[in-house]
Amino acid sequence: MIANAILGATVIMMALGFLVLQETKFLIPYKPLLAHQYAKYIWAYAGVLFTNLFALMYLFARKLFLKDTGRKLAHVEKQVRTSDSVSPDLSDRIEE
Repeated sequence: MIANAILGATVIMMALGFLVLQETKFLIPYKPLLAHQYAKYIWAYAGVLFTNLFALMYLFARKLFLKDTGRKLAHVEKQVRTSDSVSPDLSDRIEE
């Protein structure tokens, strides 16, 4: 799930980066000045934005893919604890 969140955040960051580069073509002559004076602020903003996008994607993945996990696990545990269990060895591990 973490890998999917990183991939999603990276794709969104790349799309935003290409959009910003396309919209700011008029700043090309000032590239050395902007890179020298504002690079650390741009990187800090990009880092915070990536972190927030990662958190959003991770939250979205948890809500989407782990829906009703507690109920499903309780059902599996109930099946394992009963005598109808496929593996009697597994019920011994749960009791420990």
